[in-house]
Amino acid sequence: MSNSNIGNKQPSLRKPVVLMTMGSQERKGHDYQVMTHKYITPLVDFAGCVPVLVPTCCGTEDLETYLDMADGVYLTGAGSNIDPALYGQENETPGKGQDKARDLFDIPLVKAALKRGLPIFGICRGMQEINVALGGDIYQKVYAEPGFNDHRENPEDPVDVQYAQVHAVKVKPGSWLRDTLGCDEIRVNSLHGQGLRNLGKGIEPIALAEDGLVEAIHAPSISPFLFAVQWHPEWQAAKNPDSIKIFQAFGDACRAQVRKSQVKHHQAA
Repeated sequence: MSNSNIGNKQPSLRKPVVLMTMGSQERKGHDYQVMTHKYITPLVDFAGCVPVLVPTCCGTEDLETYLDMADGVYLTGAGSNIDPALYGQENETPGKGQDKARDLFDIPLVKAALKRGLPIFGICRGMQEINVALGGDIYQKVYAEPGFNDHRENPEDPVDVQYAQVHAVKVKPGSWLRDTLGCDEIRVNSLHGQGLRNLGKGIEPIALAEDGLVEAIHAPSISPFLFAVQWHPEWQAAKNPDSIKIFQAFGDACRAQVRKSQVKHHQAA
């Protein structure tokens, strides 16, 4: 092989690095930053990405430093609700926990990641964070809204029952999600008391529950890949072909970001 060929050889594609923001949790007088395994493993196993767990308890001073190392952003679910003051409402669920440190990190994170064109994937709370970051708001009590079903799990049920597939989601015809899943309707689990009300700027619904509640969103006018769902595809993802396809799609978007970065670096060199 000639030296010129060696010099023109394209670098091998490294695995994408994906930021995962953690949440606050108090245990016996100590404050923890936590992330459950169920969110991490499908990112590794099916998206083929390298997770970087980001603490949200230290403010946003180093936000851009984290983004400098990132090829994607993955916003997971959590037991806490977003502070309603961030979308102009009074708190209707004072008995429900909040995580204001995560709110005040993740909302700027979404905006900054969009400026960089990074892929973003949100699940449950993560989808709600994306909506609020883009100026939307939330139904604080979906179960109390006329015309909507109760989408909460029974806290007394075992976890396998809580995460069972309990209702259908209709996928938008002609959408990339329809092409990705290969069907017009899937069945999903449902473990949320809140949901999207008014959608943020650029956000479009891409799947709806049977009662019309928004279950998946994208934002093609402002991002090459911004996708979020209200259900939990991470739960036993290995047993769910739909979940595998979703994580693979996110991984593919992150790999495209790696290629873009490597081309840019190669041209600069």
